[in-house]
Amino acid sequence: MCGIVGVIGNNRAKDILLTGLEKLEYRGYDSAGIMVADDSQAYLVKTPGRVSELRALANDVPEGHTGIGHTRWATHGVPNTENAHPHQSTSGKFCLVHNGVIENYLELKNDYLTDIALKGDTDSEIVVELVDYFYRQGKTPFEAFKAALDKVEGSYAIALMDVKDSNTLYLAKNKSPLLIGLGDNCHYVGSDAMAMINETNEFVEIKDGERIILTPSELTIFDRESNKLTRESFVADIDATDTEKGLYPHYMLKEIDEQPSVMRKLISEYLTEDGKTTIDENIISHMASSDRIYIVGCGTSWHAGLVGKKIIEELTNIPVEVHLASEMGYDMPILSEKPFFIFLTQSGETADSRQVLVKVNELNLPSLTITNVKGSTLSREATYTLLLHAGPEIAVASTKAYTSQIAVMAYLAQSIGLKKGLEKASSIDLAHEMAIIASIMDSMISEKELIADLSESFLGTTRNAFFIGRGLDYAVSMEAALKLKEISYIQAEGFAAGELKHGTIALIEEGTPVISIITDEKTASHTRGNAKEVESRGANVLTISLENVAQEGDQLVLLPVHELLTPLVSVVPLQLLAYYASLQRGLDVDKPRNLAKSVTVE
Repeated sequence: MCGIVGVIGNNRAKDILLTGLEKLEYRGYDSAGIMVADDSQAYLVKTPGRVSELRALANDVPEGHTGIGHTRWATHGVPNTENAHPHQSTSGKFCLVHNGVIENYLELKNDYLTDIALKGDTDSEIVVELVDYFYRQGKTPFEAFKAALDKVEGSYAIALMDVKDSNTLYLAKNKSPLLIGLGDNCHYVGSDAMAMINETNEFVEIKDGERIILTPSELTIFDRESNKLTRESFVADIDATDTEKGLYPHYMLKEIDEQPSVMRKLISEYLTEDGKTTIDENIISHMASSDRIYIVGCGTSWHAGLVGKKIIEELTNIPVEVHLASEMGYDMPILSEKPFFIFLTQSGETADSRQVLVKVNELNLPSLTITNVKGSTLSREATYTLLLHAGPEIAVASTKAYTSQIAVMAYLAQSIGLKKGLEKASSIDLAHEMAIIASIMDSMISEKELIADLSESFLGTTRNAFFIGRGLDYAVSMEAALKLKEISYIQAEGFAAGELKHGTIALIEEGTPVISIITDEKTASHTRGNAKEVESRGANVLTISLENVAQEGDQLVLLPVHELLTPLVSVVPLQLLAYYASLQRGLDVDKPRNLAKSVTVE
């Protein structure tokens, strides 16, 4: 949610800002804007709606050499032009873009800005007016910027322009992501490397509490106490072409189709040719010696964690707890004597998860971030990192990150189990199993026409749907329900099949869609019994089963895989069901309403 782009010293500033904002559209937003400056004048353009509308409005704006841009996801104030960023101070001196939430904005307004007629309702506008306030007290622009930040409480990534000095930008960060891109006698700013990848792949991270002066030729970093810092740059391994849809109508469909190749890539990334792990021995030893593993995630990552719990416990004999980051951040459980934390996050910037990681670091406890984004905040701040190697995921509804998280946890679990000399860990040939899984994924993806027909038949007109399963199938049911509800707006819930009779079956009516997932031999007959119970009450049952437990009449039958890895194949047709349900309703598949890809506020 919310994206920042900035540039200084490049004569294509407008185009760079607009293109960068388009790269950030996947994060979710409801308005957009840019300010561009040349040597004589600054131009501010902003609007509710899409970046395409902003581009049309900015058609007559000169290219300029310096500017800042923003896509906003509303927190304070409705989506309109006044609340859109950038925000310019009443005096016209300063212009600002901000991601995050200013917790004490009302106090700041009452203490310092009672004589200012604010244009909108955002907390961000308070910050730019506060900078202007301190400037009018006789401070330099940078001193005024620092003075304002010293008063601010909350999360922020900020880029500030002095409209009268288009050769300087001021930056700051606290709990919200912000990177600096290095160019040839120019610099770039972005909340995501994707915003700048067309211009550079070399970046410098900004850490919490730091303030930066940026000119075309210089980058100067200060800590909170105004000490000057130096920092090495890093190169991001991202191919700009990876973010293009190509011939696909939607990113989500492209990303579903990429899952087989991601599974094959992970084999080469995490296993050598002779089947040995490439995972850092320090990670394996640290986790093998722990007495409990705590998996932390949100949404789809939390669902992946539920699958990971089963895999890790089975292959390592270490108990695992799975926690929602948004809950754990405020209610840390009683920890074991030797805990180890795993953070699952596609973006590596999830604010709820970072809140937990900060507390884990304060306790000096070991942690591992499993993420798709090298150099992201949770990656940098955890003890260890393992990458998903899934390539950029643009669609808001996560697909390949989910399956990659499960696969990486399987490689990790086996490595720990082998370290401990456990027979279960040595009994599974992961390279062979993952190769089979990639092939089964391919076969499911080739059934798009059948799945589209099933979506039309079972979900075409419904307002609600239920997914049921037991064990790992229950975990997949919750993920399938999330996929359906977030992009089709169908009220969907995933349930443990055996729990239907404890209340939920009261919601079954004539024609209610119930998608039954059956992959486990131990519980297959029980889940079928639950499916019969709802069918007898009028439910329209769609069954997805594994070949070894399939029965005549099952609409989708999957080839068998190892019992711990069934979610990797059973989820694919469910992702496609959600995709077609959204498509058939004429909705925006990649950018569902009210949602953001990277949730950078708590």
